[in-house]
Amino acid sequence: MVFNLVVNIIGIVVFIAIAYLFSKQKHAINWRSVGIMLVLEVLLAWFLTGSQVGVNAVKAAADGFTWLVNVSYDGISFALASWVNVKQMDFVTSSLLPILLIVPLFDILTYIGVLPWIIKWVGRGLAYITGQPKFESFFVVEMMFLGNTEALAVSQLQLKQMKAQRNLTIAMMSMSCVTASILGAYIKMMPGQFILTAVPMNVLNAAIIAAILNPVDVKPEEDTIAKISGSAAVEETTATTESGSEDLANEQVKQAKPAREPFFSFLGDSILGAGRLILIIAANVIAFVALAKLIDKLLGLINSNLSLENIFGVIMFPFAWLLGFNPSDAFQMASYMGTKLVTNEFVVMGEVSSKVNDFTPHFRAVLTVFLTSFANFSTIGMIIGAFKGIVDREKNDLISRNVGYMLISGILVSLLSAGVVGLFVW
Repeated sequence: MVFNLVVNIIGIVVFIAIAYLFSKQKHAINWRSVGIMLVLEVLLAWFLTGSQVGVNAVKAAADGFTWLVNVSYDGISFALASWVNVKQMDFVTSSLLPILLIVPLFDILTYIGVLPWIIKWVGRGLAYITGQPKFESFFVVEMMFLGNTEALAVSQLQLKQMKAQRNLTIAMMSMSCVTASILGAYIKMMPGQFILTAVPMNVLNAAIIAAILNPVDVKPEEDTIAKISGSAAVEETTATTESGSEDLANEQVKQAKPAREPFFSFLGDSILGAGRLILIIAANVIAFVALAKLIDKLLGLINSNLSLENIFGVIMFPFAWLLGFNPSDAFQMASYMGTKLVTNEFVVMGEVSSKVNDFTPHFRAVLTVFLTSFANFSTIGMIIGAFKGIVDREKNDLISRNVGYMLISGILVSLLSAGVVGLFVW
């Protein structure tokens, strides 16, 4: 065990080193910020795996958003009862259609000023502690509750205003989360404690990996958070520290506010936007999954044992070993990792759910945390599809050109989360 623990610690260092190796601007990395987030992550892993209070707190938050999604099913079943009243709902029904409630709800919270207030203070607090830009700090927390596409939809005004390089950072972060609405399904298949632990771990690691892979210099005047007043955008400058300057900025915001858009006009636009976003995401997911299957068919013509899953399994073996396993367990873990990356987490969870309790505690914890994310090929399609419906072509093209970085980010976040949690479970 001592040897495996040492290997596990070395693995965490290696994962960070890989992120550094692929960094777009090595000299621009804010190592102080990265170090602070790593310390917070280790403390969080210890708290959530060793304290019932921590587990209960995360579960309570997840239950609240699961309840919200269940409410959305009432609306879906009114129009499409045969889609909801089934033994197992499909991906579009369970994960995408709830956007029709979640996005308008958060737009309403924005309209009445609640969400801007949360963004302002949560952003300030996390940015103060971690040294990260305010919006990026808020976005990782937002993903913990909403998932990637929902958080992107809610934050679309901010994304339109930010420069392209910061949009790429958000795209990388978006690879490493789950939607609160499916936590209940996860918990039925895998250990609930580690499912719930993985959610906040992933979003914190998403900030760490993105800060290394794609460090962006955000000037004080750019470190703002957009909010909506009526139908137009207003920026609130939260970077100033001198009271006089902040008062002046607030006065300028007040003077810039346009007339508030009528509520039902605002709500109608929000609902239509959510519907359009669902169609874009669904189309991209179908295309990416089908392309992956096509590649498997072509590889099968060369060798019947050759597939993307097997290739990624071989590639992932050294990383699985670095999570603190002996070679035989590492091969098994690597196979599960490869399957998850090429397909999705549900495929692996369904395969191991009947035998997960037979695994060693370390294997069970590491596997569960690694699986609890959307980091796979189809997620790339979801994110690109979401950005296509939000930002202009120039920003979307930059994200599309960095698909490799998005995939690396998702894999490294999953590995880092699994590695840190694995330190405390043997």
